[in-house]
Amino acid sequence: GSEMCIRDRADGAATYKQACFACHDTGAANSPKIGDKAAWGPRIAQGKDALYAAAINGKNTMPPKGGRADLSDDAVKAAVDYIVAQSK
Repeated sequence: GSEMCIRDRADGAATYKQACFACHDTGAANSPKIGDKAAWGPRIAQGKDALYAAAINGKNTMPPKGGRADLSDDAVKAAVDYIVAQSK
């Protein structure tokens, strides 16, 4: 139900603020900034699975899980969902 979605979004936001914001708030290391629809559009178009894989495994200058190996895959996916929701 909707409760699940809200909790997942909250967890995603918390994970984003722990692990992702340092680059994705500022565009450091050529990362696409959160909320930048032009940067995220083509990435979002590749589908959630591609975004999840990039976030979990690392891509270009982003280390796996944003350098937070302690995060679960589900936590990383929730953060991806949060970024996508903010960037559509």
